[in-house]
Amino acid sequence: MRDLPRQLTVDELAELFEGRTRLVELLAERKDPLGSAEKVLGELTEQEQRQALNAHPAIGARTLSTRSATEQGSGGHPAVLTELAYLNQVYEEKFGFRFVVFVDGRPKSEILAILQQRLERGRDEELQTGLRELVAIARDRWLKG
Repeated sequence: MRDLPRQLTVDELAELFEGRTRLVELLAERKDPLGSAEKVLGELTEQEQRQALNAHPAIGARTLSTRSATEQGSGGHPAVLTELAYLNQVYEEKFGFRFVVFVDGRPKSEILAILQQRLERGRDEELQTGLRELVAIARDRWLKG
C-alpha cells in the first residue's frame, strides 16, 4: 500500500478519476490532491461536478478501463446485468449525472440493490453521495497502486 501523495500530475489524476476534467486539473495544482479533493469539489460549479461524475464508466458497462474492469469484476447473472443497465439509464435521466459507487469487488447484485436505494433519494443528496464515492474510488486506486 502507498501513502497518499503530496502531488500528482494531471495524467496520474486522470487515471484515478477516469478522465481529464476540471476537477483533475485543479487537483493537479494541489500539494495534497487526494486529501483536498472534497474541498476542491465544493469549489466547482454543479456542471463541473456532473462532468467529474460522468467521466466515470457506468456500472456494468461493456467498455471499461482496465482498472474499472478489475474493480467491477466480470460476469454476473444476465438478469442482474440487464436490470443494472436499465436502472443506470433511469438514474441518469432522473438526476442528470452518472451513478457512481465504490464497488471494491462487491457482486453486481449488491450494487443493484444500492442503485435501487439511491434512486429513492433527492437530487442534491445523490450528487453529494456520488462525489464522495468518486473520491473514495480515486483514493483506493492510489493506495492499491
